[in-house]
Amino acid sequence: MEKGRKPAVRLTARGAIALALVATLAGYVLAALLGVQQVVGAAFLVSSLLGVLLVNRRELLSLVVAPPLVFFCATLFVELGRALGSVSIVQSLALGLYTSLTRGAPWLFAGSAVVLGVALRRGLWDNVRDLRAELKADAEMPRPRQPTFVPEPEGYFEPKVYGTPRGED
Repeated sequence: MEKGRKPAVRLTARGAIALALVATLAGYVLAALLGVQQVVGAAFLVSSLLGVLLVNRRELLSLVVAPPLVFFCATLFVELGRALGSVSIVQSLALGLYTSLTRGAPWLFAGSAVVLGVALRRGLWDNVRDLRAELKADAEMPRPRQPTFVPEPEGYFEPKVYGTPRGED
């Protein structure tokens, strides 16, 4: 790509997160078919890199925090599917999550580091600066005074009796 040229495709943060989730799930499917567990991590890493390269610059802050959650959600979905056929669903789910997350930890850290590094290069600090300015402006904005509470007149909540008592006709 030439310097200064923007790619034709731009994603929102949600689109980049969805891309990473679908690619990670596809990696789990390929890993099951091929018997090679590194496919999951590689799919996660490549999709995370692709997502951070294609996301709108103003949405980098939202994307940077997502990779661990994406990896966990994909792993939870796959392991829940595997656990449904077992005798003890909870035990099978816990063991499957532990095993899959342990096996995928290096890929998860690498994917998170790549996303953070590329996002910093693309202007993440500008997003952080803008967010700080917004929060500071909101904090300094004078709050409208709350109206003072005017108590109701005495007897307001007492039941009213209409008409005349019975028997006095």
